[in-house]
Amino acid sequence: MKLTLGFSTCPNDTFIFDAMVHHKIDTEGLDFSVLMADVEELNKQAFNSNIDITKISYHAFAYISDNYKILDAGSALGNNNGPLLISKTKIYPDEVPDLKIAIPGKYTTANLLLSIAYPEIRCKKEYVFSDIEEAVASHEVDAGLIIHENRFTYKQRGFKKIVDLGEFWENKTQLPIPLGGIVINKKLSEEIHQKVNRVLRRSIEFAYKNPQESIKFIKQHAQEIEEKVMLQHIDLYVNKYSLDLGSIGKKAIKKLLNTAEELKTIPKQNKNIFISDY
Repeated sequence: MKLTLGFSTCPNDTFIFDAMVHHKIDTEGLDFSVLMADVEELNKQAFNSNIDITKISYHAFAYISDNYKILDAGSALGNNNGPLLISKTKIYPDEVPDLKIAIPGKYTTANLLLSIAYPEIRCKKEYVFSDIEEAVASHEVDAGLIIHENRFTYKQRGFKKIVDLGEFWENKTQLPIPLGGIVINKKLSEEIHQKVNRVLRRSIEFAYKNPQESIKFIKQHAQEIEEKVMLQHIDLYVNKYSLDLGSIGKKAIKKLLNTAEELKTIPKQNKNIFISDY
């Protein structure tokens, strides 16, 4: 059976999907037609419900929960790994509402966290995540919301941190930060849901046991080619919650969606959003 599969070019995604898409593991008869794109593009693909399995921001999931469920495997949650708001000059957190801010997409979880922390922000402009630092450096915007590997290199490039939205979330909730997950189309059977989840978990386990196996695939697509940075990225975003959300991971995701729903930032949510519940 062939399924369409979307994931980003970021090292954490190529790390976990390498064995699965290149049949280095038992895929239980599944084959995959792969779409690799920026996460905001993947979000928009899912809005049309025309992809079987895809990486998605948890913010975007709020708009497609009628058509997709969240797999137990593949998520990017964790601690101390949230988006950062940066600037070229010193800016204080209480000045944020008056800034012109570059965001990595309307439906990214980074933007949702910014909206929860600063609901009064008036001026945001969307950019591809890899172009945000340049927009800040050239003064097109006052500040930029950075994600992915940029958090490891922004200081070297002369930028200053205004606020760490991961710290904000963890202080507010005492829960890990839910950034993105892997969702599967509800039109597929429960049997396929569970099969895909098993295969994905097996792919992650293979990557952990054979870390050099995925290096070529990761380097082929990484925005940041320095191997040290790629490995830092993987260490930060691939963890125990990637293997299995568990009760804590699911609680964090529900807390994020419930908080946004209370602020009327997202539509009212379905109760059954996971392929399995604890």
